[in-house]
Formats: sequence, structure tokens, C-alpha cells
Amino acid sequence: MSSSLVAYEDSDSEAEAGKSEDAGGSVSRATLDRSDTFSEHKGQLEEHMGSSRINIFPEDTFAQHLQSNRKSVVTTQSRKVYSATLKIASSNHNQLNPVLKPEMISGNESYSEKRACDDSDIAAQGLRPYIPKRLRQGKSLPHQEAENSRGGDSCAARPDPVEERMSINTSQYIMPYIGSKYGVTEIPKKLVFQMSKHSGPVNAVWWCPVQKWSHMLLSASMDKTIKVWDAVDQGCCLKTYYCHTSAVRAVQWSPCGRGVLSGGFDSMLHLTDIETGVQIFSTRSEFQISTLKFHPLDPNVFICGGFSPEVKAWDIRSSKAIKVYKAAAQQTLDIMFFPEGREFLTTTDAVSQDSADRTIIAWDFHTAAKISNQIFHERYTCPSLALHPKDPVFIAQTNGNYLALFSSLRPYKMNKKKRYEGHKVEGFAIGCEFSADGMVLATGSSEGKVFFYNYHTARIIRTLHAHSQACSTATFHPVLPSLLATCDWEGAIKIWQ
Repeated sequence: MSSSLVAYEDSDSEAEAGKSEDAGGSVSRATLDRSDTFSEHKGQLEEHMGSSRINIFPEDTFAQHLQSNRKSVVTTQSRKVYSATLKIASSNHNQLNPVLKPEMISGNESYSEKRACDDSDIAAQGLRPYIPKRLRQGKSLPHQEAENSRGGDSCAARPDPVEERMSINTSQYIMPYIGSKYGVTEIPKKLVFQMSKHSGPVNAVWWCPVQKWSHMLLSASMDKTIKVWDAVDQGCCLKTYYCHTSAVRAVQWSPCGRGVLSGGFDSMLHLTDIETGVQIFSTRSEFQISTLKFHPLDPNVFICGGFSPEVKAWDIRSSKAIKVYKAAAQQTLDIMFFPEGREFLTTTDAVSQDSADRTIIAWDFHTAAKISNQIFHERYTCPSLALHPKDPVFIAQTNGNYLALFSSLRPYKMNKKKRYEGHKVEGFAIGCEFSADGMVLATGSSEGKVFFYNYHTARIIRTLHAHSQACSTATFHPVLPSLLATCDWEGAIKIWQ
């Protein structure tokens, strides 16, 4: 009789069945002897029944009975072989890789994931593991089917695999400077790192505001991505986030340093956990986002503006807009809070023929009322604003190729005696910033240069030929007084010291 009559559906291989038949030669003869005896009794019964000739034991039933006897014998032998195999594998348990061990023992990856039991228990029981029909037919596991159905969206609200998570560590280079007084700002001279992994223009770069993690640099690009870099120790990209389906125009660190708030031309707002990539907060705005800022005293509230006459304040906890500020303009270019958080400024694209009425608007945060819209009267738009760290003043980058100085106290008068000139803006969203000690003012330019101005004299201290394309941002490190990060319209990020 062929081995196919002996093998049952869940047998491991034909080899096991062959071993069982070889080992059980005497058993096969005993089985045949029983079948002969069975035939004699069958004949005597039929002869005794006479003319009725009732076939009490049809031929097919007899064949099934014979096959059942042989199957039970082979099953017992197969279990013994399988039990011995498991015992051998269990003896080498400590020598096997924990990830590979289930596959090597069972020879079936699906089984190792379906049954999470100890191998020694299986060997002791001498039981053959049950494999469901769905798995025997080679169908994928539920988690594999989920992986295949995810598609290209890598920013769903779920934790990343462990190997893809980014761990936040403290930089050993920055450790001696934490808690110490900020030194005198030195103008950087040499290039330390050049990081060029963005495939589109970089709109902004920001150092992490938490001192012990300030080696991390955040960047937003027109290539739809956000990146976090180690810009102090290694000069490499730590993690990339694909949260947006269009250009990322605005990005900010959360005050705790563990989250990234971003807005883009896809009208989406995301607050992303930088370690896991999970979306803590996500909502769609009614307009494309071009700027956003956290409230200085409430980390759960932020303001965003863009291609709309409205500016909105959002509460992360409720995922709802809590305030709406309506300006007679088509676009909001930048937002800046005053330290107390009661008032903030917005810059718009509203420019008349002779003056820039409503170019800079002061708002009351709580009442959403306009405090003043007659701050800047020259016919240039202002793509960015920056607050002085010590004095009650702020500066505005203008498309007139100069930086204007204003008082941060009402009525926010402009200082007409002091103007920072020499760089070119030419319609680019060029950022500007004071150093932490307030002595140096840095700005990029449309020519790719970085200009350093003396805050008190408004004279150019030095010009750094940083990029071949427009330099959109130049930002000082919050702890290290001689470190500067710049980015350009070509996608490059550079660290200078």
C-alpha cells in the first residue's frame, strides 16, 4: 500500500512516514493478519445469513477500517520522532538566537507566531502542534496583511517599530555649558558640518529650546519633509517625518523639546512626537499655513496664519480653534509674541501705493481686538520679525533690503535713526535673529551670504559667504555662543563655528 494512504494531512514530511513504516514492519504483518481473520468472520456471517446476502461490511468500509488501523500506528510513530526532534532542539535552547529559535524548531514561521508556548512543554507532552488550515495554505499573518495595506503614508497615528525610534540623548559636548552663563557671542568663521539631505529648499531651521537637548536641530523643507539633526556631535540626520503631502512652510519645537509643531501648504497642522512619530495633535485648517508660534506661557496653545485674512489660535487639548483674529489682508507672513503673552504681532502682505498700512498689526490675544495697525508706514512688506532678548525692542525684516527697529511698548514706534542695511532680501522669506546676549544681529540674504550687525551701532561686523543660493535662516545656538546654523534655497544646512 502506498505511503499516501498512510500519511495524514498534518504530517511534516514523507520522510517521517517512511521512517514509521520501516520501523513498524512487524506491525504491518500484524495488521494484515487481523485483516485475514476479519475476512474469515465476514464469510461465515454472510454464509449464515443465507439468501438475504446483506453486505454488513461493505468493501469501502473495510478499506477505511484497515486504513484507520494503520494510520493510528503511524501517528504514534510520527509523534515519537517529532518528540525526539523537540528534545534535541530544547537541549540547545541557550545556544539559539531568540528570534530564530522558533523557526529552527518547528520549521514553520507561521506556527512560531501563532503559538507562543514554551518548547519544552511541547516535548514533554509529545503532542503534535496544530496548524490552522489558513496558515497551511500560506496565507499571510494579520500583522503582515496590515503592513501590506498601509500604503505610502508613514505618518499614521501609531508608534514606529523599535528599531526606527529615535532616542533623545544629552550631548556630551554641551554638558559643560548647561546651566552656565551665556558667554560673549563670537562671530563664526569656519564650517563644521554640511548636511544636504533635503531635496528641496529649506524654509527654516531651529535649535531645540531645551538646553540639554540643544544639539538637535529642526528643519522644514519644500520637499514635504521635516528632519531632526544631530548638528553638534555628528552632523547627521536623526529622523525624517513625512507628515505632510505638500511643502512644509512653518515648523516649531514644542516648549518641552519632545514635540514638533508643523504646518504646510496642504493646510494640515501636526504636533508630532519626535521619538515615536505619533501624531499627538492633527487637524486641517481652512487655509494654507505659512507661519505659526506657540504661546510663550501656555504650551497647549498656538497661533497660525497663512493664505487667509484670518489668524487662528488653537488649543491642542480640544483640537479646536479658540480665537479668530480678522485682518484686512490676503496673507499673514509672520507672527511674534511679546514675552507676557498678552499681545502679539502679525505681518501681512497689505501694501498700498504710498504706505504699508496694516503691514504690521498688534493684537490683544484674549479679546482678539486690534491694538494698532499703524506701526510701519513704509511701502515694503516684512517677511519676518524677531524680539530682542533683553531690551524692549524688536526688528522687522523688510523687502526694502534693510532691518527696521521698533519699540515693543505701545505705540510701537519705529526708530528712524537706526537702520540695518547692506543685505538683500528681494522677495525671499529671509529670517533674522538676535544672539542670546543681544549684542549681535544676524540675517541671511538672497545672495546666500550671512550678515552680522552690531546691535548698538547698526554697522556690519562681518559677512559670511555661506551658500550659493538664497540663505533663508541664520540662527545662533542657545548655549554655545560661537555656533551658528544656516540653511539655503538649495536644500543645504550648514553649521558654523
